[in-house]
Amino acid sequence: MSQAVIVIARAVRTLTYGILSVVLAVLLADKGLSPTLVGILFTVALAAGALWAAVLSQIADRVGRRTILMAAGLLTSLSAVLLTVANGFPLLLVAVALGTISPSAAEVGPFGALEQAMLAQIVAVKRRTRAFAVYNLVGTFAIAVGALAASFISRGTLLWAYGLSGLILTACYASLGPGVELRPAVEPEPEARVTAHTAAVRRQGFGIVERLTALFGVDALAGGLVVQGFIAYWFHLRFGVDERVLGELLFGANLLAAFSFLAAARLAERFGLLNTMVFTHLPSNVLLALVPLMPTLPLAMIVLWLRFALSQMDVPTRQAYTMAIVPPEERTRAAGLTNAIRPGAQALSPIIAGIAVQHAAFGLPFYLSGLIKIVYDLALYKIFKPIKLQD
Repeated sequence: MSQAVIVIARAVRTLTYGILSVVLAVLLADKGLSPTLVGILFTVALAAGALWAAVLSQIADRVGRRTILMAAGLLTSLSAVLLTVANGFPLLLVAVALGTISPSAAEVGPFGALEQAMLAQIVAVKRRTRAFAVYNLVGTFAIAVGALAASFISRGTLLWAYGLSGLILTACYASLGPGVELRPAVEPEPEARVTAHTAAVRRQGFGIVERLTALFGVDALAGGLVVQGFIAYWFHLRFGVDERVLGELLFGANLLAAFSFLAAARLAERFGLLNTMVFTHLPSNVLLALVPLMPTLPLAMIVLWLRFALSQMDVPTRQAYTMAIVPPEERTRAAGLTNAIRPGAQALSPIIAGIAVQHAAFGLPFYLSGLIKIVYDLALYKIFKPIKLQD
């Protein structure tokens, strides 16, 4: 029951992320903000989301995971109200600083970290990668639906729906049972046998997660140059398309990403978590760098869709890998740190992208993102290949 509620909460939340990925940049532009100011607000949103994720995940096991999540749900509703009524930069700055507005359609705030820790606790080890695949499939499909909804539903209605989602989230988390909280004592998981090298690394404490976090930060820094909100903005400026076309574009992208999660789970069972993470991500980054080279809208859309069909396969495998490589009592901290680093590392990137676009350097964010992500993939494989988890 708790697993289903967590997945439902993920769907409700990411539905609104999909909406914001289409309408947020256009909404801010319509309020009179320049591309640079849009980039600044995106940066604040990502930085605030990272800060809240990092801080709240450190205290969640003491305060209560459900309590933290219910409070975050109420902050979501407050953010939506402020975003709707704000007419100037200062109030918009407050709205995004609450840490629940996602300009990238990716997780912000404490939601993802605590939900992943909960899932790792209530799902058996052998089923964990598939559980994360379903969790991400539902969430990404909801993002796609949200992006599509943004193409034909009025912006005002969508923003009020975003506010309602916070109340729904609060109700979902209130319905969770005590089994999702950290247990006082946890028996070692017999399935999580590791090599001697991995066991030695575990005895060092949290160091292995810090290394993972640093690498995930590099990937996120690159991803911040082309968050979904920016992609929508870039297509709007480059090809002059409206919210209807942008909604269809991101609906297709997220739909392909959603179904790729199931393929990722199967590939991970056959080739391993690390191999699946790296060797599906590499070709997607080459495709990313090709997007701005496409001369027409249809070609650019096709290349972007191909990229999304591969680029998210590392998500459920990355989550399962992180949860498998630390002991149960460290999962909330590990999930909090690895989730916080992503919006945190992305925080400076939208400013760079906004300045580049304002000065007509249209392709630069895509080229830089693709190159940095390729370096990340190669480094991840080299550093963590010796650490082999054995079922």
